[in-house]
Amino acid sequence: MNIALWILAGGALGWLGYAIIGYNEERGVVVSVIIGAGGGFFGGKVIAPALSAAATVPDAFNTPALFFAAAFAAVFLFLGNVSYRRWGL
Repeated sequence: MNIALWILAGGALGWLGYAIIGYNEERGVVVSVIIGAGGGFFGGKVIAPALSAAATVPDAFNTPALFFAAAFAAVFLFLGNVSYRRWGL
């Protein structure tokens, strides 16, 4: 359940980044959502267990993991935007 929430939060941030901030406008909304979802998955699955306490129940909702997923989705969107503008990747 957490993985779906991480991907959903990252995808939502990808869409918001495209619609409001204008990140990855040249690539399109689908790429922004995919980059955000990838960042959300990475932040929730890799970074959150390393930097926060583990959930008492393994599949229970974990608020810090959702926070890390959203934060890393925003970081991935920023890095994707910078790399496209600078190097055209």
